[in-house]
Amino acid sequence: MHEPDPYSTPPYGEPGPWAPAPPVQHPAATPAHGTTTPPAPAPVPPPPGAVPDPAFADAPPPVAQGQHPGPAPAHGTVTAPVPHAPVPSATAGPHAPAPPPSASSVSPPRGPVPDPAFADAPPPVPRAGQEQHPAAAAPAYDTAPLAAAPATTAVPATPPSDPSPTTAPDPWAGPAAPASGAEPAADPWGRYDPWAAAAQHHDPADRVPGRRRRPAAKVLVGGALLIALVSGGIGGAVGAHLERNGGMGTVELPQAGPEAAERDPDSVAGIAARALPSVVTLHVSGSEAAGTGTGFVLDDRGHILTNNHVVEPAGSGGEITVTFNSGDTAEAEVVGRDSGYDLAVVKVKGVTGLTPMPLGNSENVRVGDPVVAIGAPFDLAGTVTSGIISAKERPITAGGEQGDASDVSYVDALQTDAPINPGNSGGPLLDARGRAIGINSAIRSADSGSAESDGGQAGSIGLGFAIPINQGKRVAEELINTGRATHPVIGITLDMNYTGDGARVSAKDSDGGPAVTTGGPGAKAGIKPGDVITAVDGQRVHSGEELIVKTRAHRPGDRLELTLERGGKETKVSLVLGSSGGD
Repeated sequence: MHEPDPYSTPPYGEPGPWAPAPPVQHPAATPAHGTTTPPAPAPVPPPPGAVPDPAFADAPPPVAQGQHPGPAPAHGTVTAPVPHAPVPSATAGPHAPAPPPSASSVSPPRGPVPDPAFADAPPPVPRAGQEQHPAAAAPAYDTAPLAAAPATTAVPATPPSDPSPTTAPDPWAGPAAPASGAEPAADPWGRYDPWAAAAQHHDPADRVPGRRRRPAAKVLVGGALLIALVSGGIGGAVGAHLERNGGMGTVELPQAGPEAAERDPDSVAGIAARALPSVVTLHVSGSEAAGTGTGFVLDDRGHILTNNHVVEPAGSGGEITVTFNSGDTAEAEVVGRDSGYDLAVVKVKGVTGLTPMPLGNSENVRVGDPVVAIGAPFDLAGTVTSGIISAKERPITAGGEQGDASDVSYVDALQTDAPINPGNSGGPLLDARGRAIGINSAIRSADSGSAESDGGQAGSIGLGFAIPINQGKRVAEELINTGRATHPVIGITLDMNYTGDGARVSAKDSDGGPAVTTGGPGAKAGIKPGDVITAVDGQRVHSGEELIVKTRAHRPGDRLELTLERGGKETKVSLVLGSSGGD
């Protein structure tokens, strides 16, 4: 006996970490009952002169498929054929007893029976002092091969009544074939195949009675519902974040690319681009008042046209500063002004490269024509607004703060809905070609029953009035050339308190003198005190203001045709307008 293995080396248990895996052995198929078993093939002798490999000197000879290795015979011993157990007849029942061993079967010698677990272990090494017997020599290559066992037919036999083992089992023999109908003994090494596919896994619930497997469909449905809930929650959170914050990351809005700066010359932008260099802003300050207004350049010598009420605060000792569209400024002085027309001309010094404003013709204007107004409302220089001509020959009066009517202006104005606000006074009203057709002068405010100069703080309600450029041109020329403007006159005094339709000639003038000037145009035409003038050149007049406006719209020397009512009769007279000096 050898010492117990302290490492539990196989075959005491399953293969350990140092034990080599046993060779793959596949048991031969058990033939059917009555089938003739062919003889086992004889071992192939080695070629002559072959020398065995010393590394395999102790290895047993190869075993043919279906055979089991037996005990090694002595060297030179002729082995007898191995008898085969009779094969049971096909007619035997599934539980027929196995036949008794034959008397001719060869049994190993009696003695100690080797442990089958040590079948592959080497013989034990004798201890010191023990006698060592030589092991049986391995059969030589010239050993006669085993004779093939003849085929036999199993004959049913009656088992002995007193079975007793007659021979000990062969510890060196391979596993015996199981009897028919009997389950083969478990041999973990005989069927071990490291290259075979892994055995199919079976759910232990299939082998345990009474245990039911949970349906796979429920698991799949539960997983799908869980995924849907998680996805919905994440989607809802992301959607709420995007809704509150307007998206992920920075916001970049679409925008048009750069375009050409040029515009149609007849568009508002085109008109403004050409006119703005000719428009100026005036800042006026005097001893008692200050104000802001607008004007435009008349020529390259520095003459600028504006309203009288713009420069009036400067008086005779005030200051006027002109700011051009380029931002340049210059000091200016009054050349001349007239309160009856509400026009004034100032001149800047030491300025070159001025751009005069082109002048149009107010007689060509028609109601509905587009217009553009440029000014500095509330000191916002370069403000551009647009609109249309709402009406023509609209008689308006402005001023009158003096109480003696010496500052009242009478204008046969152009009406426009272009926004005009305080600070626009004196600015140009342009036609569709960018030509000045009027001078913005007055507005009608919501809290006032009459037109007033836009020097106040009232805002625009779409009722703006401009002096026709034809009248402005004549007055500007007179102011530049003589410093004074002339007014056309009929030579009569009107009753401004008359409430009837038309303009009635007063009985006396304000000084108590005659109402019709002796030798004047009216006296020559035969006008008498008490006459009511109802039309001028065929156009009806409804008040004394309207008659003055219609008269001021003409030049001195122009001929007028008046319609009169005298004693209930209507008569017409013709006269040539005279002239009077302005203030």
